[in-house]
Amino acid sequence: MFNPKIISVLALLSTILVVVVLVHHRGEPVRPVRPIGTPQIIATPLGVPPVPVPADNPVTIDTITLGKRLYFDTSLSIGNSVSCATCHDPGHGFAYAGDVSTGVGGKRGTRNSPTIINAAYYTTQFWDGRENTLEKQAEGPVQNPVEMAHSLAGVVARLTSDPTYVTEFERAYGAGPVTYDKVERSIAAYERTVVAGNSPFDRWYFGADQHAVDKSVKRGYEVFRRADKGNCASCHAIAEHTALFTDNEFHNIGIGVRNGAPTDLGRYEVTHTDHDRGAFKTPSLQNIAETAPYMHDGSLETLVQVIDFYAAGGNANPWLD
Repeated sequence: MFNPKIISVLALLSTILVVVVLVHHRGEPVRPVRPIGTPQIIATPLGVPPVPVPADNPVTIDTITLGKRLYFDTSLSIGNSVSCATCHDPGHGFAYAGDVSTGVGGKRGTRNSPTIINAAYYTTQFWDGRENTLEKQAEGPVQNPVEMAHSLAGVVARLTSDPTYVTEFERAYGAGPVTYDKVERSIAAYERTVVAGNSPFDRWYFGADQHAVDKSVKRGYEVFRRADKGNCASCHAIAEHTALFTDNEFHNIGIGVRNGAPTDLGRYEVTHTDHDRGAFKTPSLQNIAETAPYMHDGSLETLVQVIDFYAAGGNANPWLD
């Protein structure tokens, strides 16, 4: 007669085995994915710190190459019409030239696509900070019905049908199926290389080149940094040796307010904390002249309009910073 305890243990082991097989069958690896190439150090220009790279996704030449191909590939969208570069256009400072993004079928989103320049330094991603990593950020637009309107499984199936992609994934990650985990790791690896610095400001402020900027810039910096003047640096932070021009925090500055309330709840949709209503992440100012229009809704077309908006104190609402 069989021992009931042994039968129970065997049944449990069988269940675990079936789950593992099913998970593997669905294209998700049982063990964590990791690039197999030699980790690379991303060169950083004057004015920015070393690029933070997660230990479980070291940047390699092969993941950067694959990630760049994926970034510009419209096959990540359902109708082969939209790529990451559609809304984060290198020709426009890796940002979007319109007020809000346009996705598949000409559908309009509700927010302006921010630049990915120096996005590696953000501690959260998206205007509302709903994801913590560049890897996870690469999932949202693909599944958004207004942006790419695809599915992660659909993208994997499409890439798997392309032998050249299969070869590139194996070169980057070793033998095994294409998975979306590998897709997002690759896109993140490429985006971490999109770094800007060594601007005229950096050369003046950190490089002690007094001729890098003119006197008007130096006067403007005094207004920018002083609490009794512009006080811009309280959010667009400048450190002793580097300037990311962001505090990585969320603020309600009165953009998009109608009848005394925000039309977009911003960070509140993530935290459900009352003081986060209408709050959005502080964007970096690096290469800002290339990334108009400005603000989360793209409502300000020029930097002059931005300054005028701040000088007027923003649109009044109970959650205004």
